[in-house]
Amino acid sequence: MHYWAAAKAAAGTAEEPYRAATLAEALAAARTRHADRPQLLRLLDHCSYLVDSTQVGTRPHTEVPLTENGTIEVLPPFAGG
Repeated sequence: MHYWAAAKAAAGTAEEPYRAATLAEALAAARTRHADRPQLLRLLDHCSYLVDSTQVGTRPHTEVPLTENGTIEVLPPFAGG
């Protein structure tokens, strides 16, 4: 899982491994792991996500499968588009 910009600062790391079958599971694990970082917890609800370089968009996170050795990009809202 790769955190970018404000998400990176809020997580206190640029990346971390995950073990999950869906994006929802990976995000739940990240929330548990970072329970002591309320700024990140709030931010995750407003981020955009790329899974294996594909935009998640409005798909339910429970329906976004993850691949073994895949990537999740956590993109917070950026000012100026």
